[in-house]
Amino acid sequence: MFNLSSKTAAMRRSLQRLAAGMATAAEPIGATKVPMSLLEPNAHINYQRIEDTLAVVRKRLNRPLTMSEKIVYGHLDDPVNQDITRGVSYLKLRPDRVACQDATAQMAILQFMSAGMDTAAVPTTVHCDHLIEAQIGGPKDLARAVNTNKEVYDFLATATAKYGLGFWKPGSGIIHQIILENYAFPGGLMIGTDSHTPNAGGLAMVACGVGGADAVDVMAGLPWELKCPKVIGVHLNGKIGGWTTPKDVILKVAGILTVKGGTGAIVEYKGPGVESLSCTGMATICNMGAEIGATTSVFPYNHRMADYLNATRRGDIAKYAQRFSHNLRADEGAEYDQEIEINLSELEPHINGPFTPDLATPVSKFKAELEKNGWPAELKVALIGSCTNSSYEDMSRAASIAREASSHGLQTKSKFTVTPGSEQVRATIERDGQIGAFEEVGGVILANACGPCIGQWDRQDVKKGEVNSIITSYNRNFTGRNDANPATHAFVASPDIVTAFAFAGDLRFNPLTDTLTGTDGKPFKFSDPSGHELPPKGYDPGQNTFQPPPEDRASVQVAVDPKSDRLQLLTPFKPWDGKTPTDLPVLIKVKGKCTTDHISAGGPWLKYRGHLENISQNCLIGAINSENNEANKVKNLITGEYGAVPQTAAYYRDHGIKWVVIGDHNYGEGSSREHAALEPRFLGGMAIITRSFARIHETNLKKQGMLALTFVDPADYEKLQPHDRVDIVGLESFAPGKNLTLVAKHTDGSKDEIPLAHSFNEGQIEWFKAGSALNLMASKHKAAAPKQ
Repeated sequence: MFNLSSKTAAMRRSLQRLAAGMATAAEPIGATKVPMSLLEPNAHINYQRIEDTLAVVRKRLNRPLTMSEKIVYGHLDDPVNQDITRGVSYLKLRPDRVACQDATAQMAILQFMSAGMDTAAVPTTVHCDHLIEAQIGGPKDLARAVNTNKEVYDFLATATAKYGLGFWKPGSGIIHQIILENYAFPGGLMIGTDSHTPNAGGLAMVACGVGGADAVDVMAGLPWELKCPKVIGVHLNGKIGGWTTPKDVILKVAGILTVKGGTGAIVEYKGPGVESLSCTGMATICNMGAEIGATTSVFPYNHRMADYLNATRRGDIAKYAQRFSHNLRADEGAEYDQEIEINLSELEPHINGPFTPDLATPVSKFKAELEKNGWPAELKVALIGSCTNSSYEDMSRAASIAREASSHGLQTKSKFTVTPGSEQVRATIERDGQIGAFEEVGGVILANACGPCIGQWDRQDVKKGEVNSIITSYNRNFTGRNDANPATHAFVASPDIVTAFAFAGDLRFNPLTDTLTGTDGKPFKFSDPSGHELPPKGYDPGQNTFQPPPEDRASVQVAVDPKSDRLQLLTPFKPWDGKTPTDLPVLIKVKGKCTTDHISAGGPWLKYRGHLENISQNCLIGAINSENNEANKVKNLITGEYGAVPQTAAYYRDHGIKWVVIGDHNYGEGSSREHAALEPRFLGGMAIITRSFARIHETNLKKQGMLALTFVDPADYEKLQPHDRVDIVGLESFAPGKNLTLVAKHTDGSKDEIPLAHSFNEGQIEWFKAGSALNLMASKHKAAAPKQ
């Protein structure tokens, strides 16, 4: 007989054998092969890499991790040796994919061609959405764009075919909506050459906007470098409802953090309130996180995301993500660098602006603010859609407002435009009657493209300089952003609020409390908007606008006309000559806000995004000169004459004189466009010296071989005069963490020695010495190539 202890020991051995058997039977997550996209059946989600990498990271850090840390650190190139300190370390990461919009793709692909590679190392797509100008309406505007931009589209179509990239033709829709519908997946890491790439955070993906040079690195198989982000936690309580929408969450957050409060950080949403947000609503919030300077924004994986994946025919990804969900939420006890709490049940609809996306006003207080500030009350145009707010849910809710107004006999008092985010959304809302509801009240349906959101708007109802107001459901409302009119007061709100305002024609109207008068003479108040999170009949894909890479790519010829004024092959920049830069003129001392729109204007200039020489004619033409408070008027220190900034810069370059720009706080905020860095480099610039930089622009400058430097004491900005000449001392011993010195030589003969900080690491210093990151990459690729 067995005694008690022997029975216990036998039972323990049995349990151990059972556990061992179960462990043997349980397959590692990597044993399951799930494609990233239905369009890329041979590219699989690599959750095993994240699991394995995090095992190393957890052992090293020995602390709970936030969700965004799990995804970011799970993509480390070298988890064993990588230094990991928030806000300090430069992480080398391996993204899962790259996305490019057509305006930035031109330069990115031109650079990729210069690197000597024949195939992109990771799945990459190009999306034609930026070059379609809004004028009359969708079909005619699209046809005109296809004709006007034929050589650019031909270049992109042939280059993507040549190098193995997916190509989304004009009319497909806006890049971020296409990504959400087809490519975003929970736990993935993506970079995109557009600042609103974080839209994919609505599907629990870490998606970051970058310049084209970063995209080229990843396409060429190199790791992507990112300063280890801090993490801001936004805890959502309560439940969203009524007139309040996900858009109001980010409008509120923008008011709290301002346009630079998220710089260097990932904004991670959490808390029970998340469950009341749709997947596309979460994407809206992440999209507009770019307006607070955040590296990206992200939500934890939940059933609302699974519903969206199922609706977009990606049920296998939904099931796979559920198995991986322990890594798609924060660990218990994870610490954040900053925390914000918002009660969704108490959150009021907001209206942000004018001229900046962080001036946040609750709708109940907006009339008073409008009257106090003297903003124009008459509403000229109301615009809904864009990459931020063009989901089926957005459109169906706005359509419910239009139908209610129509039932009272009303047409819109303001001009009213609707921009579907994708061909799939357009086809679906046409089938389900929302487009008809908009057109019945006077709405104009624009092409599936960025349009007025990025300045692609041939606006005819007001003259340039005429003071007026517009309201949009877009994301960005800097001066002149939408219509190139600096006198336009642009406000940002949810599609619901924008649509309601279109019927009032007056920004003093509050749709939550005020009434309108129907054609029967009776007053009525709008009901709470209502709509469907997802289409009850499923999505209608519409026209097939996707071009996959062909099987035989060797015979494809990339179309570039040497005589083109739209496309120009690149010539490498010259490396640093090893000498101390001396007597450099200050090209311009910029006063106040200087976004990438000020540095490299959009709108009509977008057509030159593939031609560096031509687009450089817009360099800094929107920046305000501190000397005279004027734009695009600076003194040539050689001739003594005043002229345009680009022409003055080119004069210096052509006479062998390098120059510097002096900038204010958060220089280069806004779009990710790398042209804002390429242009000053092409025109002969040596350094941009500021009080502070926006993250993406600082990296872009470094990539192009420019010195991106900051005043150790921001007050030293005041010591620089517009007509100074400067020396930059210390480059012979340029090293991480070691300050340089600016010697400012004033016209009265006096001097100031000013310490300058920088964030260059050793690899980035090599970019500077080589003349650009691309130069360094090409030289290494050439050295590694087999000898003939």
